[in-house]
Amino acid sequence: MGQVIQSIDYAAIAPALIVAVAAIVLLLADAFDLPRRLIGLLSGGALAAALLSVVALAFGDRRATFCLPGDLRGNGPRSCSYVADDFTLLFQGVVLAAAVIVVLLSLREITESEMPAGEYHFLLLSAIVGALSLVAARDLVLLVVALETLSLPVFALVALKRYSGTGSEAALKLFLVSVVSAALMLFGISLVYGATGAMHLDRIAPALERLPSEYDPVVGVGIVLVLVGFGFKVAAVPFHFWAPDVYQGAPLPVAAFLSVVSKAAGFAGLAIVLALGFPAYAHVWGPVVALLAALTMTLGNLMALRQRTAIRLLAWSSVAQSGYMLAPLAVGTHRLPEAVAATTAYVALYAVMNLGAFAVVIAFRARMNQGFAEHGATAEWDTLDDYRGLARHNPAIGASLAFFLICLAGLPPGVMGLFAKVVVFRAVVAGDVTWLAVVMAINTVIGLYYYLVWAVRLFATPAGRPYLVAAGPGSFPVRAAIAATAAGAVVLSVAPQLVLQTVTAVS
Repeated sequence: MGQVIQSIDYAAIAPALIVAVAAIVLLLADAFDLPRRLIGLLSGGALAAALLSVVALAFGDRRATFCLPGDLRGNGPRSCSYVADDFTLLFQGVVLAAAVIVVLLSLREITESEMPAGEYHFLLLSAIVGALSLVAARDLVLLVVALETLSLPVFALVALKRYSGTGSEAALKLFLVSVVSAALMLFGISLVYGATGAMHLDRIAPALERLPSEYDPVVGVGIVLVLVGFGFKVAAVPFHFWAPDVYQGAPLPVAAFLSVVSKAAGFAGLAIVLALGFPAYAHVWGPVVALLAALTMTLGNLMALRQRTAIRLLAWSSVAQSGYMLAPLAVGTHRLPEAVAATTAYVALYAVMNLGAFAVVIAFRARMNQGFAEHGATAEWDTLDDYRGLARHNPAIGASLAFFLICLAGLPPGVMGLFAKVVVFRAVVAGDVTWLAVVMAINTVIGLYYYLVWAVRLFATPAGRPYLVAAGPGSFPVRAAIAATAAGAVVLSVAPQLVLQTVTAVS
């Protein structure tokens, strides 16, 4: 009789375990009325410790846990639910590094918005536990549990700013969308399980290869529904409609978290499912992903052209960027490893660019709120014109935002953004999805316009309320976040090929 009780490799789950324990400790610490700044520092320290554990695993043996034997007698290869391989560790590193930046951006926001620090960091760390588990999941049950662990705390984070009608509305929209997406994904998983009798991806793949043809419609519908569930999570059109309102209503650090950490985990999960579980049905999901990518990048860019506020522009830009990330996966099984590597590289580079842009916007909004208070102003702001002349009054912060926007546009000297788009374009062309490459090229040109229009405003002559650009660059944690992301963007622009070499080796 085979072993029924599974052993746990605590080293393999160390990153998620450290963050989970820290989340509980910080929630309890808040009951003792610890200073908000101390709770924030403890949260960042826990994330840094988890990041160090990822580095230790990367230089040690690759591990897996929660494994089943090959059969009832314990013969054959094991199927593991949680795998800490190179791909997992790369994404966990991206998630944790981005999460540290989000914590830095959150410190001042918590104080100014009078949010409960213990609850905020508990919810944030809980969502990060879900992200860390999602990128390591190798069976559909753990994948769904991790995905919901990532999603559920975000509802509360979005609405945590008290007495904010827009925040409550955004949280309700996100909740309703997430419930629908989870239901559709679970239904799709049930269809796949009913046809294959397996939940582990390494057992689903061979089962699908030898599946009788009469099961094709059932499995096809199941796979498409799983894609729909992920489409909601990564804000792919037509499942994107929650993103602009949620980004606008949520606290800005939470919007940054959704834009980078949540999106990175979602794309990791999608790549894992398609590459490891469903390669036999690439003829089904390949065209669907191609259509989603084309619609997502096109609508995202066209809507971004119409935006007049920074947050909604970043929201629609994030939707468009999801289309670029989806594009390589449209190749199906043809050169699939290269496609996964291209998507992974784009996600990693995008994380630095977008986090940097959010960091500057957060710094600008905080200081401008102070400017309004000092001058007794009550008018609404946050339009792109409010950034006019920022680089003249604050060269460092203005130049940083301009550099991040140029990176997102894919123009020199933001070589990392250009390199990311070239990598994705090359993967799509190599996969013989030529029409999608044409759509991507057109959309890249569209994206240039609204990124450059915003960047040019930063160096223009200030107009209107001069005190909007007279304030300093913000608190030390925010300055540290801007400096860290700017340094990362510069390094990656100097040697972007290092990212591709790394992801190619692990994909």
